[in-house]
Amino acid sequence: MTMIAAMGRISQIQATLQQLAGVSTDKVTTTSAAGTAAASASADSFAATLTAALGTTATSVAGASNGTTGADVVASAKKYLGVPYVFGGEDSSGMDCSGLVQTVYADIGIELPRLVSGQMKMGTEVASLAEAQPGDLIVTGGGDHILIYAGDNKVIHAPYPGRTVCLREAYMTDADITTIRRIIPANPAATGTGTGTGSADMLSAAFAAFAQQNSTVTGSTL
Repeated sequence: MTMIAAMGRISQIQATLQQLAGVSTDKVTTTSAAGTAAASASADSFAATLTAALGTTATSVAGASNGTTGADVVASAKKYLGVPYVFGGEDSSGMDCSGLVQTVYADIGIELPRLVSGQMKMGTEVASLAEAQPGDLIVTGGGDHILIYAGDNKVIHAPYPGRTVCLREAYMTDADITTIRRIIPANPAATGTGTGTGSADMLSAAFAAFAQQNSTVTGSTL
């Protein structure tokens, strides 16, 4: 099961638990009010358990498990080298920093928000520039600017008016960086589709933990 599918399953279970809280009193062992509160707490508990098991954040990225790699991100970004900076632009006629990021990821089937303020909340946090991998997003100035890490201490970005999208040495230090976000998992195979047991085992463990913690909430089972 992919990360995206797992997060979708959380939503389904949360809805089911809310429905269980509203069934007649002869089908539950608690009062309606208590059942509602318990179901809500159980849903939140399961979400937290599964999130911890998968080692991800609650912020999902559409398409992040579609088999793409950081190298694909860099290759997509290089197609736009030389495109002039245009504030608000998001295509080959001109683009700004966040327009470049959104377009590059859209080219490989991953949907990101349009503005830096949204992009800087996606994916998972990377601790330092030394740990950055190709395709990671580097945010500076508290969200004023965003760049794509290209590997080998290089970045691709749309700098400012009068300049073009360029590949250059990473000029920032960790002190200059607001956040580094990894949109594509370091090991896509671990979260991709297929018959591998890694994700399935973690999901099963999360379900087991959830069932054990919440077995007395209702007289019905999922």
